[in-house]
Amino acid sequence: MIRWIINRFSHHIQFRLTGYFILILLPLVLISLFAVERSRDILYDQAVQRTETALSSAMNHLDLVFQNVEEISTLIAGDPSMNALLNENGSDFSPQSILAFSYILEQLSNSVSVNRYISQISVYHTASGMLISTHYGGKQLAGDAQKEWFVETARHNGTGISYVKADYAVTDGVTFGQLTNSDSISLLRAMDLYNSDRQANLLVVSFSKNKLLNIIKTLLPSENSRIALSNERGEVLLEVGKPSALHLPDQDMTVTIDSSYSTWQLTLIQPKSELYLETDQLRLFTFSIIGLSLLLALIVSWVVYSGIASPVLKLAKGMRRLSKGELSTHVSTKRKDEFGFLIQSFNRMALVQKHLIEDHYEQQLRLKTTELRFLQSQINPHFLYNTLDSIYWMAKNYDAEEISEMVMNLSSFFRLSLNKGRQEFTIEESIIHLNYYLRIQQLRFMDNFRVEYQISEQSKRIPLLKLLLQPIVENAIIHGMEGKEADGRLVISSWIEPEQTVLIRVEDNGPGMEEERLHYIQQELDRMDLRKIVAYSQDEEQVKDLFGLRNVLSRMKLYYGSGAQLTVQSTPEEGTAVTLSIPLKEEERDESDDRGGRASAAPGTRL
Repeated sequence: MIRWIINRFSHHIQFRLTGYFILILLPLVLISLFAVERSRDILYDQAVQRTETALSSAMNHLDLVFQNVEEISTLIAGDPSMNALLNENGSDFSPQSILAFSYILEQLSNSVSVNRYISQISVYHTASGMLISTHYGGKQLAGDAQKEWFVETARHNGTGISYVKADYAVTDGVTFGQLTNSDSISLLRAMDLYNSDRQANLLVVSFSKNKLLNIIKTLLPSENSRIALSNERGEVLLEVGKPSALHLPDQDMTVTIDSSYSTWQLTLIQPKSELYLETDQLRLFTFSIIGLSLLLALIVSWVVYSGIASPVLKLAKGMRRLSKGELSTHVSTKRKDEFGFLIQSFNRMALVQKHLIEDHYEQQLRLKTTELRFLQSQINPHFLYNTLDSIYWMAKNYDAEEISEMVMNLSSFFRLSLNKGRQEFTIEESIIHLNYYLRIQQLRFMDNFRVEYQISEQSKRIPLLKLLLQPIVENAIIHGMEGKEADGRLVISSWIEPEQTVLIRVEDNGPGMEEERLHYIQQELDRMDLRKIVAYSQDEEQVKDLFGLRNVLSRMKLYYGSGAQLTVQSTPEEGTAVTLSIPLKEEERDESDDRGGRASAAPGTRL
């Protein structure tokens, strides 16, 4: 990624301009993000401080309530007259014991009226198994397990105090709240505090849940927050708000205050999303401004690029095309400034260069022709002919008829190819010359194909560029006859169209071509038709695919002009046909008219 960025930064002006604009905006973006995050931190810290203050006040209030209730419980548990009545009465319910329980109930009711946070006070009488309560009078506990729990609690507490929740399970299926008819926490302590031989009588002071909740309910900052009062074991004794099944410290604000009177804690949990509700809007606005700034940076960089860098890039592309030989290169522009003047100057220079090259192209073509003839003259024809003749007679002496025939045809082929530097042969001479090459190929392929000539009389005398048909025939043999064991057929025909055009066709009955391949070949030939004459030789040098067809078409265009055409027709499993269309010269048209129209094709000559 770093390498890609460096490459784009060094090779593209638009990318560089965009990077510069982003670098300018980067400090502002960082400062904005820092300010938003800092404001969130400040808001969080202030919320924690306010919550700690409120929770401390509520915790102090709760401490006073519990301290006051504990003092009341001490007075009740240490009351001599009440303890005497409990100790004197046994399991029988005599009128005297009923009066005693009534007196105890009256004293407990007076204590309830003293403190508004007490909902009821109950005393468990061990001897009778009776639970005396200010809420419902008195009731006999049903099971031994329930009685045993109260006795064990009184003995375990001693002179101490314990708290129990209403949902605490006393026995299977029975909670403490169900026994005492309480919905809140309750204070438990043994009666007869100052008597070491005390009976297991138990005092139960139940708190009013609504009154306790009113102390902390006003502290709730939102509907999704909660406040919980928990003991030293982490058990929640009192809770208000929306309970959270899963507490996530990174998503919730948690503030805990320890009691100065007891080991209890008061905890507030609030989702940070509610705390940051307003700052998140500011954060969204900041991100929107940052996104808009980046978008403006891209737009400005594009405008600057279009105004400065784009004309330079267009000019550079035009120069690149011109250097590749596209002499018709023209860079369009509507600008009137310095860049427009520069581009117009380049267009004028390209046009002048095109005219200079086209004016001197004919001279350059002649120089190339002279050079080719000079290279051909380096080959000693007599040495080549004598060598081939020697090979021929040696093959004759050893009765190698096929080799001698192949050498004889090769010798004749070279003799005509190097025939005094002639550039043109008549179609009839070209067919004779081509016949030597075809006979060599037939011997090579063991006569697995035959050749038919259908040459009209009017076309026999038409001059044809040397070796123009040989690449077409070679393609037909390689791609059409290769792999055939027999019944191969190659047809070479020529005739003159009324439009004063001579047509030469090479057909085979080979496997043909797929539609996609045929479409590609025709596209390439059409593309060559659109190119200027000066580009044909360069086109031939730079590509390797379809080399034979490109060579033939470029030579036809150079020699016969833009009117020369080459078309390819093919059907899968039926064969391929390549047709050369060559316009006749004025004198050739006159000779053709004198011979009178197009005659029927000559009877097929088989080889």
